Amino acid sequence: MTTAYVYDPFNRHHTFPGHPENHLRMERMWALLEADGILATLSRVPNVIASLDPILAVHSVEYVEQLEAICRDMAGSGRTYEEDLHSNEDSWSGENPPGCRWLDQDTYVLSHSYEAALRAVGGLLHVTDAVMTGAAANGFALVRPPGHHARPRWSKGFCLFGNVAVAARSAQQKHGAERVLIADFDVHHGNGTSEMFYDDGSVLFFSIHQYPHYPFSGDIDESGRDSGAGRTVNVPFPSGVGDAGYIAAFRQLLIPLAQAFRPDVIFLSAGFDAHWMDPLSGHRVGIGGFVAMIEELLALADTLCQGRLICSLEGGYHLDALPHCVLSTLRALSGDPAGISDPFSSVEERPQVRTAQQVLSAVKRRLGFL
Repeated sequence: MTTAYVYDPFNRHHTFPGHPENHLRMERMWALLEADGILATLSRVPNVIASLDPILAVHSVEYVEQLEAICRDMAGSGRTYEEDLHSNEDSWSGENPPGCRWLDQDTYVLSHSYEAALRAVGGLLHVTDAVMTGAAANGFALVRPPGHHARPRWSKGFCLFGNVAVAARSAQQKHGAERVLIADFDVHHGNGTSEMFYDDGSVLFFSIHQYPHYPFSGDIDESGRDSGAGRTVNVPFPSGVGDAGYIAAFRQLLIPLAQAFRPDVIFLSAGFDAHWMDPLSGHRVGIGGFVAMIEELLALADTLCQGRLICSLEGGYHLDALPHCVLSTLRALSGDPAGISDPFSSVEERPQVRTAQQVLSAVKRRLGFL
């Protein structure tokens, strides 16, 4: 069996010049993957528009209909995608520039954004199907827009639909998974995913993130409610913890939690904006650190759930670092002997190991580990 992946160039039709979350993220990544040759060793699954049923399992009908209407109205204005992309490309100003509408202070949509979001969900669902049916050992959905900030009733933080949340629920409803583990190492707290499963004991959500930092949620005491009490685990690190802090969080917290929970499948919200070069991060994680976490998840999946590990791209906004993070992840998932691809100099600053350990100790006390 191989590693499944999905990529759809339609994502180019959802872009905003100068915004951190734009089409260049994927174009740079795809160019490196093609040049490397790794794609020939992987299994590409088809990407199609997702049906609404799995999306409505975690999002409200009102939100989905409103998002579709907004994009449809812009399409009806007669503007083409090329006009959307290039109109005043150097400096758009105003609350809603030509061909674009802001849903909040961070999240934009264009006429094709609704379809792009449906395709992002559809791609991840196809990877999920491949892994859950045994057609692939594991998988990585190379999709955008990202999803872990999208809330049940509205968009947030560059995200339109909660891609991983939709796929996790689909793994339960379509494939019979009883327990799902969602790990999230994006530098920003996955508030949307957390909200969708906050009272659901069948989903264990584990998030490492910078705190305080956007979206200013994810404190230790946010640990779930009702049947989901204790199933939300936040590791709110201050800036600068580096590889050592992240890997310690996996080994001291995630591994024992997963072993006790025994998931039927593991999902990863793979945001690479904790990289030390990323403009939106202060966590100073290196590519080797990300690969170490992927390897920990692979080992957990092999032990607990027949290797079922499904990754979906979230953040990562340095246009040189992100492609090598993705390439290195795919090499780890597929067992490629080429190993880590990291052409950048090492991190100069020493990680705040002591501070990271203080946070981990606090989380352990909250969980009753100490």
